[in-house]
Parts: sequence; structure tokens; C-alpha cells
Amino acid sequence: MTQIQYKNVESRDIERLKGIVGDNNVITGRESLIDYSHDEFALEDIRHFPDVVVKPRNTEEVSTVVGLCNEERIPLTPRGGGTGLCGGCVPTHGGIVLILDNMTRIIEIDTRNLQAQVEAGLRLMDFYSAVEGNGLFFPPHPGDESAAIGGVIATNAGGARAVKYGVIRNFIRGIEVVLPSGEVVKLGGKFLKNSSGYNLMHLVIGSEGTLGIVTQAIIGLMPPPKTMYTLVALYHHLQDAINTVPAIIRNGIIPMAIEFMDRKTVTISSQHLQKKWPFSRGDAYLMMIVDGNNFEEVAALGEKINEVCSENNAIEVLAADTRARQRDILDIRSNIYEAMKMHTLEILDLTVPRGQIADFVDEIQGLSDEYGTWLPTYGHAADGNVHTHIMRSIWNEGEWTEIEDCRKLYPVVRKRLHDLGRKYEGICSGEHGIGIVKKEYLESFLDAKQIDLMRAIKKAFDPNLILNPDKIFNL
Repeated sequence: MTQIQYKNVESRDIERLKGIVGDNNVITGRESLIDYSHDEFALEDIRHFPDVVVKPRNTEEVSTVVGLCNEERIPLTPRGGGTGLCGGCVPTHGGIVLILDNMTRIIEIDTRNLQAQVEAGLRLMDFYSAVEGNGLFFPPHPGDESAAIGGVIATNAGGARAVKYGVIRNFIRGIEVVLPSGEVVKLGGKFLKNSSGYNLMHLVIGSEGTLGIVTQAIIGLMPPPKTMYTLVALYHHLQDAINTVPAIIRNGIIPMAIEFMDRKTVTISSQHLQKKWPFSRGDAYLMMIVDGNNFEEVAALGEKINEVCSENNAIEVLAADTRARQRDILDIRSNIYEAMKMHTLEILDLTVPRGQIADFVDEIQGLSDEYGTWLPTYGHAADGNVHTHIMRSIWNEGEWTEIEDCRKLYPVVRKRLHDLGRKYEGICSGEHGIGIVKKEYLESFLDAKQIDLMRAIKKAFDPNLILNPDKIFNL
């Protein structure tokens, strides 16, 4: 492991930073820095305070700040919306946190080429609104809409719609990146095909801010679907619900989303939101969203899905007939984590081949029984991305009861879950990223040569190792 000597931020460095970005865009003081010491990961063990937070106003200022850090060997941690779940934006060596809250411009929405060019500090909620206002559609929906564009690019975020439309990577056409040296490069562009040498853009996407800081992006858009249809299938057993998914896809149907959930987690989320789930019975559900060019096309898909679900032991299939009902169903699914966050030690995003999800989830239930704990599990049934909560409390009929010795059980159960992921030929993160929380598991899922190549790439981009240090793997 490489021992790195970083320089502490001194008063003269703070004055230089103020000269670059302005006094109001440099934040110091312990209380003011609390929000920048963590992300959404539940345990406070990983918190580290930065020495200072800097908010540049444009790419030139980002470049100058990064160049200063490289020159002085000051660690610099880029931060998006702070919505991550693995400590990817935690400043483990203090130093500077750089956040692009002042860089939120929509530079262009190009309706001829179906693309948008935006600054990386723009929040997803504002991006969606602008895109829809121009009669277009951005399919990826990673979850928390307060996330920043730069953050979702840095983590190659996915979400429920990935089964049909893919992850963020599939929609990024070009990026402007500030390298750890402070130099600015533009990778990709408005074109759709590129066989011109190594694709450095795709190397930066998903690199969690360790190779460069994305300051602008050109993002592909689509015409909006004419019609969307939400269906919920009710089952007695979760395994039947999950086993339905390969049958749907074998029938040539690729829904926009297929999510599996159990009754308990749905009930917690619906009560949290004070919204009504369409069923009060059954123990497991599939939520499916299909889209198409007209009502007849989508209705035909819905009928075929109903038939396949029934053949796979569904008790009932309900079609949400209004936009309000569709929105309530999606909100309940999307807020399961939020509803259980206060009682969660960690939410995992292990990913296995989708044909093996049912057996994987069944073994997770076995672990829950073995250790006398609760491991609520749900997720993206069609792409194998499974979310399991390691809980500090159990919910029973509206009451939360703390699990005895939950902190002692945590590392044991966590290891067993990752062992299961390897058993089913999976990977340790499907969409949340590695950050600092999952470093210990990455090397057990990937062979040593892959990690060595990643280290070499990191050192080629960032020879002084100043940019988001300690993330993904040890150097």
C-alpha cells in the first residue's frame, strides 16, 4: 500500500482559494463543514471532515483549484449531491471538498440532435423538468432526484429503467473533464459512433471522481413514449414473483421496469408516504411498467404480461388506470429505502445473473433465519440488481424493535451476503459504486490483474494521487 504524505490546508491556501472563487464560495468552520463530512451511508464510522469546501463558478475556476491542489499535494474530493451510499464523496484525508453547486446551467437542449449540454452541478429534478418542457425524454431514473449530473456520471448510476434503456453510460455522448493536473480535456461529442482510439470518456464514467472532475456533459435524449402502463402482480411467494421475470422476457416483452418487493417493505413505504398500495393481501409483488407508441400496443403488452404472470402463480394482476395511481405505485417503490433508512445499517446492491435471483433471494432469507435478524430484499428483477438491507431493527405490525447485538451481527452477516454474491457469479455493486465502504470486497470479486490495471490507470491520470484518494481500491 502506497504511503502518501499530503499537505494540510493552511491559511495562505484558503486565501488563494478565495482569490480564485470569491470569499462567499469558500466554506470553513467545523459546524459549516458537517454536511460535507458524509454521504447517505447510514453508519457514522466513515465520517471525515474536510478542511475547507470550495464552490467554483466555472470550468476555469475548477481547473485553477485542481492545479493548486496538485502543486501543493492537497487532497481534493469532488462531491455531487451527496446522495451516494458508499462514502464515495467522503474526504478521508481532509483537504478540500469541491462542489459544483454554482455550475447548474443548461447550456443547450438540441432538439434536432436529441441531446442536451449541461453543467455538472445541475440536479436531476431540474434536468428532467427542462427536458420534458422541450417535449423530450431522459429515460434513466437512478432514484434520488436531488443527485447532481456530475455525480450520476461519476457512479454510472442505473435505476429501475435500466432493463430497457440502460444506465447513464448509454446516454453520455461527451464530457468536459478537469484532470488531476488541472488540464481540461473534452472527450466524446455530439456524434454517436466513435472508433478513434481508446475511449477515455467511458473510462471516466463510473470512475467515482478518481480520474477527473466532470464539469459539463452532452447527454442523449429520446422522444417520450406516447403511452405508459403500470401493472402490479400479486403473489403468495416471492420466489414465484421473481421466477415470472425470465418468462416475461422470453415472450419478447422488455418492460421499462420490473421490480420485485415483499408486502412488509411495501407497507412500510406506503405508510411513510401516506399513500395507498393497490393490494392489502399477498406476500410478494411484481411492479412492471411498459411503454409504447399507442394505447393498443401497450394494452396488448399488458394482456400478455397478465397471462404470463397467471401462468406463474400470480393471484391477481392489476393495471393502474390513472396517472395519479401510477405515480403513487412508483413513489412507494422508490421510497422503500427512505422509509427504512433510520433503521438500516447498510443497503447492499449486489448483482447476480437475473436467472439466479430467485435462488439468491431464497438463500438470503435463509441467512435471515439463521442469524435471527431481518434482511428485507427487493430490487430490479430484470437486471439482477438486488437491494438487501442489513437492519438494526425489525418492523412488525407498525412497531420497530431493535435487533439484539445488531452491530456484532453486522460484519458477519455482511460477509455472508457477499459470499452468496460470489457463489451466484455476481458482482459487489450494480449501481451504488465502491467508494470506501465496499473496497474490502472488490478484490474478492475481481481478479488481481484487473485491480492492478485499475491502479495503473489511476496513477497514469493522477500521479500525485490527490484526486478522491482512498476510493475503490488501496494504492
